[in-house]
Order: sequence, then C-alpha cells, then structure tokens
Amino acid sequence: MKYRLLNYLACPYCKDKGFPLKLIVIELNEYDNRTLPHDIKKPLCDLYCAYMNKYIKDLDTTKCDECIKYEVKTGVVYCTSCHRWYPIIDEIPRILPDNYRRKEEDLQFLRLHENNLSEDVKLYGKPYNLIENSKENL
Repeated sequence: MKYRLLNYLACPYCKDKGFPLKLIVIELNEYDNRTLPHDIKKPLCDLYCAYMNKYIKDLDTTKCDECIKYEVKTGVVYCTSCHRWYPIIDEIPRILPDNYRRKEEDLQFLRLHENNLSEDVKLYGKPYNLIENSKENL
C-alpha cells in the first residue's frame, strides 16, 4: 500500500469518517528505482502525509521523494474513533465491511503479528480481537 493512499481513505463506519486513519507498519517493500519527475508539484498529498504522520498544514517540509520509494507490505490501517482495524497483506489494504470479513483469517493475522501491533488493535479492535476470542474459547 502506498503511503499516499491514507490521504484519501476514511473509516466507512464512523459518523465523522474517522480521518485520518492510523497506519501501523509491520513490513515495508523498498523500490529504489522510483523517482518523481521534476515537474510534479509537491506535496503529493493535499491533506495528510502518512509517511510523516502529520497533516500537510503542519509540515515544514515534505519527503515525497523518499515516500514514493516505499510501500507497506504488511500492516494495519486503524480507526481511532470506532476501533476498527483493517489488515494490509501483500501491499493490499483489505478494507471490507464486517459481514465480508473472515473471522479466522483476521484472528490468524492478529496472532501472527501480535508483537508488532498496538494494544488498541490486539485487545479492543473491531470486528475481532484477541480478548474476545480468548473469552469465547473458555
């Protein structure tokens, strides 16, 4: 997933549209050969820079030339308002409605990456988290 995508994404469940979504990077792919043409206007994002984790209006400088060289291979996009999380697998964010998500796949992802995720995602995330799952198994 390109960092720039978070400039356009908002939580589909929140009344306030949960913008910006929080990005948790677990694994990055680097593409050294990517460069921006000199005639491209910077910053590439107009509202939010996920690479620097700040609103564009709050930045003194941008790192667009650096940002385009990376894509998030594995990670999580997380809404701090409603606590929904969406996995990023093989550079693809899987932003699906709850009824289309597969519980076992989501739980497997959480278990596999437990050490790299925040407590908010692991323990309180929606639609699935490791606490609710452990209660069900008692």
